[in-house]
Amino acid sequence: MSLRRKAAITGIGQSEVGRRLMRDPLDLTLDACLAAIEDAGLTREQIDGLSTYPGAMGPAGFSGAGISDVHDALRLPLRWFNGGPEHPGQLGSVVEACMAVACGMANHVLCFRSVWEATAQGKGRRQGLGVGGGAGGGGARMTGMMEYTIPFRAYSAANWIALYAQRHFHEFGTTREQLAWIALNARRNAALNPKAIYREPMTLEDYLAVRMISTPLCLYDCDVPVDGATAFIVSRAELGGDLRRTPLFVESVGTALKGRPSWDQFDDLTTMALRDAGRALWEDTQLTPADVDVAELYDGFSFITLAWLEALGFCGRGEGGSFIEGGERIGLAGELPLNTHGGQLSAGRLHGYGFLHEACVQLWNEAGERQVPGDPQVAVAAAGGGPLAGCLLLTAT
Repeated sequence: MSLRRKAAITGIGQSEVGRRLMRDPLDLTLDACLAAIEDAGLTREQIDGLSTYPGAMGPAGFSGAGISDVHDALRLPLRWFNGGPEHPGQLGSVVEACMAVACGMANHVLCFRSVWEATAQGKGRRQGLGVGGGAGGGGARMTGMMEYTIPFRAYSAANWIALYAQRHFHEFGTTREQLAWIALNARRNAALNPKAIYREPMTLEDYLAVRMISTPLCLYDCDVPVDGATAFIVSRAELGGDLRRTPLFVESVGTALKGRPSWDQFDDLTTMALRDAGRALWEDTQLTPADVDVAELYDGFSFITLAWLEALGFCGRGEGGSFIEGGERIGLAGELPLNTHGGQLSAGRLHGYGFLHEACVQLWNEAGERQVPGDPQVAVAAAGGGPLAGCLLLTAT
């Protein structure tokens, strides 16, 4: 059964976004959820599905609320719900909502994702996936993959992604000066986004001079922990015409993983699970990469964005560095406007939901100063790296 154009995004919502807001994470989540419901012109009584990633789990502010929290707070009459960490990337929860409405299990699904990493970490050192994050931490004995990384002081995803980047640099001649354009492009777009965390100008010299985190990734290659929540309404496509907004149709999704589900044992260490998800995106549509007007591609670390560009076919394997060099192709007026809100590198780490939110804003022509010219009609949003990845292709008509 094809999922093509059987689901649509009909409303979006986002809470206040900032550094150390010191607000209750459920409060932020409900702000986003209620805004999305109102944006679609629905009532809470009409929301019969609920989906999230990762649910009520994870330390260091990685999750702001779970399914039960939101279900109870909003008193939703659910026919279907879903939440958990084992998804194809952070957007897997939206893909599952699309499947739910496509097969009649729900009419309108509220999808939400909230983080409060900035407040949770306070003045302490950042904790992400790794020690103290989603794979162990505290005084516990390391298990699984971490047994083999900790002895070599590869504590976090920053170290693991850096190794992928080094391999890409080695095989294809990619340079730091080329990779810099992911961060530089994000910063110049963030300057036009009033919600972005970092909006001051950044030069190539600034990028090259900042401290190294895990070679070849420097500070500006790493995303920015924030507090905030984002929500969407995913509706049955045939119901979208009765709502307040023009629906954005889900043309196709990519969730495939044909390689090993591993950070360090993938068959091609110049790419990741996103290679398979990216290819799968084009299997159920007549559209091609040339039809995409806006690309919102995950940048937990800048190299992941470069890898997504190759995985989705916007350039050939190993050509990501030359494709982004100089920043013209990926600018707002370029052939492939990229991470138009500033991405996680400058706008803040709202995970995959932040990228899908920006794709919707662009297709509805509501991005203000950062709006891509020419009335964009097709957008791709992609999230995840390492062993997990998922992407969606949206159309405005």
